[in-house]
Amino acid sequence: MPSASRPRRIPRLRRLPALAVDNWLARGYLASFAASVLVVLLFPDSGFAPGPLMLTAPLSFLSVILPFGPGTEGSGAVEVFTVGFRTVWLLLCALVNAAVLGALVARFATTAPAGAREPLPRIAAPSERGRTDRARSARHRLQGVRALLAPAVDNWLARGYLAVVAAALGFFLYAVYLSPGPGFAGIWPLMATAPLGFLASLVAAPAEHSSLAWLSPLIFSAGAVLSGLVNAVLLGLLARGLRAREAHQAAWGTPDTSRRPHLNGP
Repeated sequence: MPSASRPRRIPRLRRLPALAVDNWLARGYLASFAASVLVVLLFPDSGFAPGPLMLTAPLSFLSVILPFGPGTEGSGAVEVFTVGFRTVWLLLCALVNAAVLGALVARFATTAPAGAREPLPRIAAPSERGRTDRARSARHRLQGVRALLAPAVDNWLARGYLAVVAAALGFFLYAVYLSPGPGFAGIWPLMATAPLGFLASLVAAPAEHSSLAWLSPLIFSAGAVLSGLVNAVLLGLLARGLRAREAHQAAWGTPDTSRRPHLNGP
């Protein structure tokens, strides 16, 4: 006999569409993605072909590790499967990115409870007041940084993404400083931290063509770390948004009538 107290688990992925259309920013992103796809379909030979791929980064770049893609040689069934898989994957990446933006807007829209009151400040002497204000300001800044970075480490989704970024950066630094031929090792952290990773690459490019060429990989790595942290925070906000919707549905969902007493007899 199943336990009546066991909670019903609803897959959180089903709540992605709700977050993806929850606010104007997410809907605007989806509209931009749809416009980029339309431009590619109408003008296939234009320079806008990478547009949908860039708008759905970094998840869209994960498909490059697959052994098949557009133009794969094989039968017609293989080509249809390849095109269909790429299309579904691109749409899923756009949905996830829109949900991330929706969770970001929802995070900034939350406010303190209306009935909450702050304690009255204690009146201190002028000399003590200056030290207290500086200590309080430093403590508030530290708490603000911790609160800002908390979504990047308090859930498995963001931590798993940071592990991928760390592995890509570790391989890149090993290939640059310890391997005789680095090749294209920088492509992995670039794709893992896209789209901000491209900005880190542009910042590190001038040092690569100067006497400080050895500093360019470190500048790029620092930029990739910051880009990865930003992406991890956004993924963490998405995980929090999904958990918040699950808690809201559990609190306001349909009550369980299976344990209500029957009024019309046994």
